[in-house]
Amino acid sequence: MFIEQLYTNCLSEAAYYIESDGIAAIIDPLRDIEKYIDLAKERNATIKYIFETHFHADFVSGHIDLAKKTGATIVYGPQAKTAYEVYNAKDEEVFTIGKISIAVLHTPGHTLESSCYLLKDENNKAHAIFTGDTLFVGDVGRPDLSSGNMSSEELAAIMYDTIQIKIMPLADDIIVYPAHGPGSSCGKSLGPNTYSTIGEEKQSNYALKSQSKEDFIKAVTEGLNMAPKYFSINAQINQQGYSAIDEIIKQGTEALSLEDFNQKVKDGALILDTRHATIFAQGFVPGSISIGLEGRFAEWAGSLLPFDKNMVLVTEEGKEEETVIRLSRVGFDKMKGYLKGGYNAWVDAEQRTDMIINVEADELIMDIPHDANLKVIDVRKETEFGEGHLENAINLPLDEMTDVAQLAQFEDNENLYIHCAGGYRSIIAASLLKRQGVHNLRNVEGGWGKIKDQKKAKIVKEASVLN
Repeated sequence: MFIEQLYTNCLSEAAYYIESDGIAAIIDPLRDIEKYIDLAKERNATIKYIFETHFHADFVSGHIDLAKKTGATIVYGPQAKTAYEVYNAKDEEVFTIGKISIAVLHTPGHTLESSCYLLKDENNKAHAIFTGDTLFVGDVGRPDLSSGNMSSEELAAIMYDTIQIKIMPLADDIIVYPAHGPGSSCGKSLGPNTYSTIGEEKQSNYALKSQSKEDFIKAVTEGLNMAPKYFSINAQINQQGYSAIDEIIKQGTEALSLEDFNQKVKDGALILDTRHATIFAQGFVPGSISIGLEGRFAEWAGSLLPFDKNMVLVTEEGKEEETVIRLSRVGFDKMKGYLKGGYNAWVDAEQRTDMIINVEADELIMDIPHDANLKVIDVRKETEFGEGHLENAINLPLDEMTDVAQLAQFEDNENLYIHCAGGYRSIIAASLLKRQGVHNLRNVEGGWGKIKDQKKAKIVKEASVLN
């Protein structure tokens, strides 16, 4: 028996490769599927099954492309209705993989079709359970993402029954392999590890502690941040199907001449610049949106960019295909090529450029008492802001900056100093503001991490947010 967790940090997503006696199965694959095919080839194995735990909201699964390339069967649990061919397993149905087996456990709650997969080893002993978004390390899947006509409370009530009937009776030594780790928005407060055991979760997971159904519902529904805007789009794509990734890569990695690039922009394509935030700030094509590959790139792209609009790319040389693949992971399919030669080609052609002025945290603190028109724009999450922020700072969370009215609230005579926690999100925010014609701004290097250490910084907390 061979099990490998294939973890993707920028999405906090875990897919799984399982193999026995030359037969392999994949659980919850990402859209770029070559890693699974290559691993099977390296191990001289045949991929027979692709198990999906549910209709994922935070990424587009690679199940359809993987099935086409390998001939493997896509398996969902009960109640999963798709627009493409799959096998809907019954609750407790068993699949043989070489000398091991996987049993389907229908575990509704996060979504109605959610299912876990219980793996038994060569001796028919329960070894591991692949829990999807039903059970995480330290948490359970949020019940407000894909409920149809059901409320979060109604789904949480179903989840309570799932936990009591399907999870709690499992042996303590069974390994828990969830679909997500820390940083995912699919839960409320995921723990720091990417796997656990049933016993450890019974001891430490707040949702598995002995409590009434009413207390459980309250625990899992309170304190949920708003889900990223693209989650509903991704869930629908996973249910309805999508274009082949090979075609998307081919289209997105077309090298565009300066003339062709400008024409596509003239025709309405937006410009996405994926270079490192610090490099972007030094100079960029006017109107570009900065989302650097070094951060949680796909998540921020999905949260901020429109899915129905064509896109052209400016990337670091050699990062074109990576950019397209990572965009496709969250459902983008309208990438129409990249600027050949990148930003250097733009400069060499003597085209108009733009830049973002960076300032140190101490400069901001020194300027505050002497500039009546100075406004501090803090683009961190509301909870981060509540834990501590500069006096009189305006909280404009980055994920809310898709609202043009929000971006147009500033006057021409105002001097905007923008910061986040460390500098990645504030550069994105600055590019969005500049795209809307707000140019009198500065980015605070090092963000809150540097600001809070300034001796003269006036820091306040928001009790309403913290409580």
